[in-house]
Amino acid sequence: MNIQLINPSDGGVLNKTPEGLTQNGLVIYPCKNGAYRIVKDDNYTENFGYQWNKFAGTQVDKSSALSISKSRFFAESQWDKEDLGGKNILEVGSGAGRFSQVVLDFTKGNLFSVDYSNAVEANYKNNGPNERFNLFQASIYEMPFAPGQFDKVFCFGVLQHTPDVELSVKTLIDMVKPGGELVVDFYPINGWWTKLNAKYIFRPYTKKLTHEKLFKKIEKNIDWLIKTSRFFSKIGIGKLTNRFLPICDIDGTLPQNLTKEQLREWCILDTFDMFSPQYDQPQKISTVIGWFNKYGMKGVSGKYVHFENCVAPVVRGTKQ
Repeated sequence: MNIQLINPSDGGVLNKTPEGLTQNGLVIYPCKNGAYRIVKDDNYTENFGYQWNKFAGTQVDKSSALSISKSRFFAESQWDKEDLGGKNILEVGSGAGRFSQVVLDFTKGNLFSVDYSNAVEANYKNNGPNERFNLFQASIYEMPFAPGQFDKVFCFGVLQHTPDVELSVKTLIDMVKPGGELVVDFYPINGWWTKLNAKYIFRPYTKKLTHEKLFKKIEKNIDWLIKTSRFFSKIGIGKLTNRFLPICDIDGTLPQNLTKEQLREWCILDTFDMFSPQYDQPQKISTVIGWFNKYGMKGVSGKYVHFENCVAPVVRGTKQ
């Protein structure tokens, strides 16, 4: 592994112990429930900690008996699982560990996984302990790693939820070693109509609700919303009308082989994920490509990647 850990507050060398990360013999950042805690739970990602601890196994393939996380990881990264053996891989924004599980179960890479929320607890329950698994609760802007050490860095489903997306991209690039690769995905801007959507219309209100109150509202209304969305799709007007329904995009973002119970669970989860984040900042592929080039990446490319029933804009590049 040989990854140098540093204190993000002063750059000092950190050492791993069972009790936590130590500096000059003192525990600076404790290890709790399998994760080294660089930050506290009360930050702008509290909603993600709430949702991923509540839905810890929903999107994890080995719990759901699906393969969408595996399909998405390899489709977006384009990495060969055999080539990842012994490589140091950084995952930023791991949530409940859906992609952590894929890396640990289908490759022999060493995984360093970071999330700002206490979803790290769900991740550890799903994927720990494992000698190749290193889990940290830390900000994307203050990760406990000396720069330029990782062979592979990926950030899926996260960038749009950070306060400064350009700075987030720069920080990720800083972590990549020369010759290493970075792959990111994000919510796309498809035109002026992107924000003409229930998600953006209602979010100024919903993000102010407590997590518990928002969850109860969604759970109470999800059944009729699913039926209405499905009805509009069946009669051929779903693409026009469903964007105004306060429910996730069933046709465009969810696996199509879900049981009735799984569909309800995924809809509650993804609808909560729509309305609860503090930040939701979609981006153009060309903008993200520009940032990759600006901060020292080469061979940069961006395109829409399809996996199962879904599609996501993905940008990739290699560190110069």
